Order: sequence, then structure tokens, then C-alpha cells
Amino acid sequence: MAANNSFISIVATGLLLSLLIADVESIGVCYGRDGNNLPPPNEVIVLYKSNNIRGIRLYDFNQDAFQALRGTNIEVIVDIPDPSAFASDPSAAFSWVENNIKAFQDVNFHYIAVGNELIPGPDAHNILPAMQNLHNALQAAGLQDRIKVSTSISTGVFGNSYPPSAGVFSSDALATLQPIIGFLNANGSPLLVNVYPYFSYLGDTNNISLDYALFTSSGTVVQDGQLQYQNLFDAIMDTLYSALEKVGGGGITIVVSESGWPSDGNGIATPQNAQTYISNLIQHAGRGTPKRPGKFIEVYLFAMFDENLKEPHGTENHYGLFSPGKQPKYSLNF
Repeated sequence: MAANNSFISIVATGLLLSLLIADVESIGVCYGRDGNNLPPPNEVIVLYKSNNIRGIRLYDFNQDAFQALRGTNIEVIVDIPDPSAFASDPSAAFSWVENNIKAFQDVNFHYIAVGNELIPGPDAHNILPAMQNLHNALQAAGLQDRIKVSTSISTGVFGNSYPPSAGVFSSDALATLQPIIGFLNANGSPLLVNVYPYFSYLGDTNNISLDYALFTSSGTVVQDGQLQYQNLFDAIMDTLYSALEKVGGGGITIVVSESGWPSDGNGIATPQNAQTYISNLIQHAGRGTPKRPGKFIEVYLFAMFDENLKEPHGTENHYGLFSPGKQPKYSLNF
């Protein structure tokens, strides 16, 4: 990273990144691999273990990573990037479960994410049939209670997002989401959502303050009926809960499948802001939201490493908690 090297050196020579998640069991870290300078999966999983990181999201079914995860008890989200083959062919889902789940029974698979941010979009129609086929394959293997099938969405599914109580899904998104919500209800599965106050702030700097996005506001920023909002993360989460409630999904749990803040690439993408956001999110996860107070929020931080091949270049390359050389970029205490 070209800028702020001195700051990164200072924090990295402080406390070693202390992801002590014994007390905050809901925090994981996403393992993206869009880089040509990243350590091999076996070394990466050692890094997870040495820092007590209890959850991992894998964006593809990489068997080298599965092999390294054997016996670790790290909770795993594994993505199905392209659901089309599983949607059209039930046998493909059964074969995948046989070769990638049953073959690694000492890996703690937790969720299968069918598609990442595909709703709304041209491939969205494949998500539900793929989810159903994968669920059926897990059921045949007796794993349907241990491993839940879901999909990961972005906040681009909103038709309205302010105030949180008025949250609704757009009609385009709801056409796909409504039957998926029925599937999640029927099978006790959560909805996986990528939540980025960073992008919400960038999209509306006239009305959103940086303090509100970074969890550093000194008091209530948004009053919504009886509920008070001091940070944007809670507002986004409760907008999601409100939208779900309006379409029969009020009992569905939200898992934050990505959240983070870049350390370089524009004026607010700095190591200081990234440190502030990530550390505050970790501390906040156990508190719930105004609509769901005291309810632990399962969060996966994005991402383990800076990824030099991730597109588009710029901020996207600077989300890592670690450098590709496995050095911590921040001092994070729990």
C-alpha cells in the first residue's frame, strides 16, 4: 500500500492482531483469494487458528482450504458462485454434497451461500431451485439440521431504506426474494446479507455523517418512533428486519456475511477509519440492534487479506485485516 505505511507499521508493532473470539463467538473473517501474492491455504488456516478466528467464509469450494480446515472446528460458509448447474440438475447437487461436504465430515460447515449479490439480476431465477436441490442433497445425507442453505444479498435489494421502520424490498428484488423467504422460514435458515455502512455513507454524504458510519456519534442521530439510532450499521440491520417483517420473514435471522472498511483508495479509506470501524463493529456485535436488543449478530469481516487482483482496482484491494505477508494491519482487541 502506497500511503500511510508509517501508521500501519506503528499499529502492527503494537498488539498482535488479537481476534480473541472466545467471548464474541459471532465474528468470522472472509477469505478471498483474488491475489497472486497470497499465502497457501494451509498457512492461511494456521493464521486463523493462531488468532482464534472462529469463522471463515470461502467464496468457492477450494479443497485445499477444506483439507486445512479439518478438525479445526472453525465454522465455515462456503459459496456456490454460479447456481445454474445446481438449479437445472439435482444430481449435480447430490454429487457436490458427496464430494465437498461428506468427504470432509471433520470440517465444520455451517452455511452454504447460493450466489453472492445476485438479487436482483439475470441469474437470480437460478437461486431458489439450486437452494432446494442442495437442501435435498443435505437431507439425504442427514445433514440438513447441521448445515443451512441460504443466499447472500446486498442492500441493493431495498426499495426504501429510511427510516428503518419503513424498510421495504424493491419489487424487482421481491419477485425473487419472496419464495426464498418462504424456503428460509420452512427450513430454519438465516438470510445472509453484506452490510457496508462505508458504501451507504459514500452514496449520501450530504445526509450521512462519517461519525454515524464509524460508530463514533456521541448521541442519537435518527429517531424512528420509539427507537433511537446512533450508528448506521444498526439502521441498515433494522431496515432489513423491517423489510422481512412486511413479507412474512419476521422470524428469520440475519447473518452479516460481509462487512468492512478499506484502508486506502480515497479520502475516507484510511487505516485510521478502517481500524475504528472494524474494532467498533466487533465490540458492537454482541449488543444487537434497537429492534433486536441483546441479540448476538453473527458477523463475517471482509476480508482476511488485501487482494491485489480484485476488481475494480482502488479501494477493493485494501480491505484486508492482514497483508499478504501475514502481518496484521490493525490492532484489534476483544
